[in-house]
Amino acid sequence: MPDNRTIIDQMRDRQQRIFRIAQDPTRVGLTLKIISADSGLGYDSLRKYASGETIMPITALDALVDVIPDDLLSLLLPGDRMIVRVPAEIDHDGLAEDLHNYLRAKTEAHHPDSPCGREISPCEDTKLREMGGRIVGRV
Repeated sequence: MPDNRTIIDQMRDRQQRIFRIAQDPTRVGLTLKIISADSGLGYDSLRKYASGETIMPITALDALVDVIPDDLLSLLLPGDRMIVRVPAEIDHDGLAEDLHNYLRAKTEAHHPDSPCGREISPCEDTKLREMGGRIVGRV
């Protein structure tokens, strides 16, 4: 059985981080009053979530969707997970083109004449990750 105290501490730290970033005027620039008004959550509850005094329930997370950016809300999840918006429609032609371009770039990265030979170099990895991000964004 997992150590619940550790999980609670992790969630508290994650909550504090997202609210700190959300309120940073050089990043997102939301105030707790704005978050409260746009989410329908009470100001006092948000203040407690932001300070880590109270762990947010899932209903609070649901209310924060579309108020706090998805990439920021993703910080509540374990490091290898993220919140992704599912598009209402898919541009199948654009997706197919992106997939062909990705496969072409990946094949080129394994060519013996590429920077690291058959292994993927750091610059190729960066390019492939960017391309993969565009593909995920389309789906």
